Amino acid sequence: MGDRIRVMMTTEGTYPFHAGGVSTWCDLLLHGKPESIDYLLYSVIMNPFVTQKFNLPQGTRLIKVPLWGTEEPGEHLEQPFSEVYSKKLKTTEKIVKDEFLPLFRDLVEEAFSAVKDPEKFGVTLHKMYRYFSTYEYRESFKSEIVWNYFKDFVFTYTSDPGNKISTPDAFSLVQSIGWLYRFFTVLNTPVPEVDVSHSVAAAFCGIPCVIAKLEYDAPFLLTEHGIYLREQYLSLSKRNYPPYLNTFLIRFVNSIVSLNYFYADQVSPVCNYNTRWERKLGVRPEKIKVIYNGVDEKIFVPSRSRPKKDYVSVVSVARIDPIKDIKTLMRAAALILKTNENVRFSVFGSVSVESYYKECLELKEELQLGDKFEFKGHSSDMASVYQDADIIALSSISEAFPYTVVEAMMTGKPVVTTGVGGVGEALGSCGVIVKPRDHEKLAEGLQKLIKDKALRDSMGADARERALNLFKVDASRRQYYSSYLALAERRKSRVLEKSAANITYIAAIAARRQALLRDKAYALFDLGLYEVAIPQIRRAIMADVNSYLVPEMLKKIAEAYCLLGDVSRAAVEIEKANLLRRAGGRGREYKLQKDKAYSLFALGMYEEAISLLRSLIMSAIDSEDVPFMLRKISEAYLKLGDPSRAAVEIEKANLLKRIRAAV
Repeated sequence: MGDRIRVMMTTEGTYPFHAGGVSTWCDLLLHGKPESIDYLLYSVIMNPFVTQKFNLPQGTRLIKVPLWGTEEPGEHLEQPFSEVYSKKLKTTEKIVKDEFLPLFRDLVEEAFSAVKDPEKFGVTLHKMYRYFSTYEYRESFKSEIVWNYFKDFVFTYTSDPGNKISTPDAFSLVQSIGWLYRFFTVLNTPVPEVDVSHSVAAAFCGIPCVIAKLEYDAPFLLTEHGIYLREQYLSLSKRNYPPYLNTFLIRFVNSIVSLNYFYADQVSPVCNYNTRWERKLGVRPEKIKVIYNGVDEKIFVPSRSRPKKDYVSVVSVARIDPIKDIKTLMRAAALILKTNENVRFSVFGSVSVESYYKECLELKEELQLGDKFEFKGHSSDMASVYQDADIIALSSISEAFPYTVVEAMMTGKPVVTTGVGGVGEALGSCGVIVKPRDHEKLAEGLQKLIKDKALRDSMGADARERALNLFKVDASRRQYYSSYLALAERRKSRVLEKSAANITYIAAIAARRQALLRDKAYALFDLGLYEVAIPQIRRAIMADVNSYLVPEMLKKIAEAYCLLGDVSRAAVEIEKANLLRRAGGRGREYKLQKDKAYSLFALGMYEEAISLLRSLIMSAIDSEDVPFMLRKISEAYLKLGDPSRAAVEIEKANLLKRIRAAV
């Protein structure tokens, strides 16, 4: 890895295919990254036909995983037909029954249960991920064995009143297994090895991060813009699903949220408001680190010269979605326009729910708003949108820490907003906050600013100052990049600990083998079989040459030579033993440090490996290991892109070899 950190950012229904606050945040992070960070973007999308709206930094790899709109769940994968065909052939009925069905059973039980076990769920998903690396996804999920199990389980489970879920009709039964089939397509997509993974929501896009943690020990950073579970509750309340599907889906989503919270190493909500939900949903307080959204103060600047208008411009920057409650803003506009016609309302944002947009258009006709309330769509120049406005309005029923508010503040605009999520935390006293779903209160708050330009100006100036103090983009970026570094260092430490544990285990095996060989050799010695005992003792020494018992065994060999009448060879062995005793424990420490240096090299920590190898060379300049260590240093310099220094180390190694050969 060296000094570079590989980060996999995972998104769901947002960046880089849809505009909005989350996508803005992603784009700022990716484009502002330091040289030491390499991003890989893993994007879960609804279908493969969506258009990319953001350009990624050069060299950023994009993995697209469509949940819907494909016949085969592997259509998005770049794999040869031979591999696909091979997987199908391997996925026999016996394989499905013996290997897939037990995992599917655990998955289904977790999805339906009201009590969650996220640790076991993560292990199950990881095993499924590995299963799908060998066997075919569709053949497994759509097997008759799997369908029969699911059907029997659901009817048995729902027949128990204690489980508090109604019995489904045929359509609902098929729909629920269809959701499992579609949502877990992510398990059929290879997850690359990275140093840190970063999910933008406690949602299905968090599953690849869990896999990366279990497969590669990559730490998992979770950012929460909104509270995913709460948003799903709000969304479900408007979908009119049958009771069985409602209960199933909310429990299923709860499993996914719990999974994210359990496996995340750091949970970073964008405001303190979100921490209340996270703690309530089981996130340990020590995992939580709030990082506010940041805005580029050099782009979102107060307008210096604006064309004069004979009306007050009220702008809402929000996607057309029920959660943004555009209808309440429209009703507030209708109230205001009854007494003040010199006001214009505009909504800037893409349509995310087409049916809701149609309802808004119908309401516009009903309220007779005409051209005084317009839907402007998405704008690529949001700074100008804010600058041209007099007042920014937000009527959402749920928010986290909306960019609309922070961008408006940074542009020096007064804000009238509903008091949801972290909005109040962002605004402080620099805006007007009203109750959600109350168009009369929203109209009252807007009227207060429409009628008073001086108040608009002073409130906007205060908002700009607050934003400059708290919400600069560079401060936000630094906190994320520092988190990546800390988490990557944690991973290095864990790998080194595992490496040390492996070395200890190997050493224990060597010591045990040495003890067995030594006991056998000493038994031969006691029987007077000295010539047979000597090679046996040498074998025992070679089993663990770093053992503190080696000097003792050399003396035993010397004793055997004496008893055989070979005093000169006995003296050589005594001298060896004395040399080792004078070295004390230095040999063992040298071996451990050498192993550590090679482990650092294997991890890509080349500069650290070079430093440690140089220390070892200086402490044992006469060691036969020195030429090899010099070559390893040369290899490390090549990895770091420094061929000239690599050549110097190779020359040192060759020179040392020639000198030793001459001697």
